[in-house]
Amino acid sequence: MTEKKRIVVGLSGGVDSSVTAHLLKQQGHEVIGVFMQNWEDDNDDDYCSIKQDSLDAMSVADRLGIDMEIVNFAAEYKDRVFQYFLDEYAAGRTPNPDVLCNAEIKFKAFLDYAMTLGADCIATGHYARKLERDGRHYLLKGVDPGKDQSYFLYRLSPAQLSKSLFPLGGLHKTEVRRIAAGIGLPNAAKKDSTGICFIGERPFRAFLQRYLPTQPGPMVTPEGRTVGEHQGLMYYTLGQRKGLNIGGDKAGNGEPWFVAGKDMASNTLIVVQGHGHPLLLKPVLEASQLSWTLGEAPADGDYAAKNRYRMSDAACRLDTLSPERIRLTFTDPQWAVTPGQSAVLYDGDICLGGGVIV
Repeated sequence: MTEKKRIVVGLSGGVDSSVTAHLLKQQGHEVIGVFMQNWEDDNDDDYCSIKQDSLDAMSVADRLGIDMEIVNFAAEYKDRVFQYFLDEYAAGRTPNPDVLCNAEIKFKAFLDYAMTLGADCIATGHYARKLERDGRHYLLKGVDPGKDQSYFLYRLSPAQLSKSLFPLGGLHKTEVRRIAAGIGLPNAAKKDSTGICFIGERPFRAFLQRYLPTQPGPMVTPEGRTVGEHQGLMYYTLGQRKGLNIGGDKAGNGEPWFVAGKDMASNTLIVVQGHGHPLLLKPVLEASQLSWTLGEAPADGDYAAKNRYRMSDAACRLDTLSPERIRLTFTDPQWAVTPGQSAVLYDGDICLGGGVIV
């Protein structure tokens, strides 16, 4: 029999966190649900599902027979996550708000709140695993390769990891849905949320325009030929293909256009043709804002890394340039390495940490 603990689960209204709460209750733990309300600017529009999500979370808590609270972290989210998000876009980079949201809200503000409830630890519906060995907490990939979310958790500190549980890490998504249906959860078939962490699915450019004004400028080829006009460098990311609106005879060889670079000084977007264009391939990247899950940087040497979430591990060599900066040199050049995104390092299944691409 496992030792009974008081565990606070972040209930989002989705199926993953709901099954997380069920599994922990089944193991005999005292489970408390907390729904985090982190966005208030436009809760009443078509894209923000906070109201529906909170109702779903309440229905799940009722079905499982657990207490649930709604806690507002909107001020913390705006200060610690959203302002950084806007600053990065304004600087021409492409941030990953989910990474920051986990580090600053789910595993900091929420964890701190859970401790005030007398919690032994918190649990989330992330697809990741944790291994405790010799007093150290190792963050591991989830077993479902299509759902592994260790990439988004790489900024967790040893202290945060020691207080966190990931009950879904050993399951595949299909099993989670089957469990939810089997116990009659009202959200068993609810589709997964996508979009900006806590802000939801909405037309991205229109959303950013509320906070960052448009600054149109030329789209040019590396040779200097103007082929179109962009609406503002912040609305585009490296490797982007859709929404460029370059057509007609400007398309030349008929191959699709991709964003390959930004010149902030001249407000110019650099575009190239063909997925395999040399400007889209980079053998080396550097990263700063480093964070290591074991509390210390790994030794220089050979590892694997992801420089965006939806990619396979790529073999690379780690070289530490300073305590604040690393270089990764890849065996095969990487496509559309994007400043602002995270480069996350792995040793097999162990997520070691990483940093923000500069």
